[in-house]
Amino acid sequence: MANYSQAAPGSGDHLLQTVSPLATFFKLTSLGFIIGLGVLGNLLMAFLLVKDKSLHRAPYYFLLDLCCSDVLRSAVCFPFVFLSVKNGSAWPYGPLGCKVVAFVGVLSCFHAVFLLFCVGVTRYLAVAHHRFYAKRLSLWSCLAVVCMVWTLSVAMAFPPVLDVGTYTFVRGEEQCAFEHRQLRVNDSLGFMLMFAVMVLATQLLYLRLLCFVYGRRKMRPVQPVPAVSQNWTFHGPGATGQAAANWIAGFGRGPTPPTLLGIRQNPPGPGPGPGLARRRLLVMDEFKAEKRIGRMFYLITFCFVALWCPYLVACYWRVFVRGPAAAVPRGYLTAAVWMTFAQAGVNPFLCIFSNRELRRCFSTNILYCRKSRLPREPYCVI
Repeated sequence: MANYSQAAPGSGDHLLQTVSPLATFFKLTSLGFIIGLGVLGNLLMAFLLVKDKSLHRAPYYFLLDLCCSDVLRSAVCFPFVFLSVKNGSAWPYGPLGCKVVAFVGVLSCFHAVFLLFCVGVTRYLAVAHHRFYAKRLSLWSCLAVVCMVWTLSVAMAFPPVLDVGTYTFVRGEEQCAFEHRQLRVNDSLGFMLMFAVMVLATQLLYLRLLCFVYGRRKMRPVQPVPAVSQNWTFHGPGATGQAAANWIAGFGRGPTPPTLLGIRQNPPGPGPGPGLARRRLLVMDEFKAEKRIGRMFYLITFCFVALWCPYLVACYWRVFVRGPAAAVPRGYLTAAVWMTFAQAGVNPFLCIFSNRELRRCFSTNILYCRKSRLPREPYCVI
């Protein structure tokens, strides 16, 4: 079978003759490490999300879908890149195979972009409109969002299969991807603009969330309001609650203070404090947990943008720059492409190191499974 090794214009075919064996060895070694990291790391994270029932809720459903997408890209696209590098930057699998591999790669990339945008929307709802978020964002709502994301991703990745846009083997990138030609003959600019717009919109969502959180942390001047006293109960907006606390403790006499009407008293028990205080602390803990999850997803989004930004710069450079200056340096292009590959394997580590709940579940379900669970014999001091 003849090698389908057609290169895109400006990809620098004359530079490929000077590739050293050391550079090829480094590419193969790093790509093999990325493949193992992307497949095993994301499978381990998906196993953890499925096994631990405490993680069966809205934000982690999206993380599970993102792990599946990264596994798909790492297991389907990266091995063909490995083989093309090993074969001397040649594609021996024909045009149809190139279109299929490029379709899966672009599908996974747009899926990550759309999903991170939807996660940004849900993070804002979780903090700014928590009641609506807790009531409406169920398993079926998350499943509907995931189906919508996959549908939009297929709509973006499928037209080039029908030659609306071009999937071809780009020797400079050593992968099957879009052929980014100059502006007058370009048909991939719309896809790049959609990619950039969604990334920018996601960053604006997190900026809005940051402004919302910090806007409600401003200190306001104290405005004392006098309390209302009826039989020394002291109720109203200015009451401090001390009279109610004295009444609960048995120091008060007479009718129930108005501040306690409609509140069920906490029965005596071994708890450390009143049940009302514990319920209020639980709400605050949930709010802090949502902010921690938001920081984790923003870290994933930020790393996605940071690892894809050099490649986007190279793509826009080849589209808008004319003449010999449009050729991107080979070293820069290789580093930019390999950074996009690494993005598929870094998410599990970002999640584990930035989320306390995932670290606890990981140590409980993964690490603890390898320890001995034999019962310890009791001992006594003689």
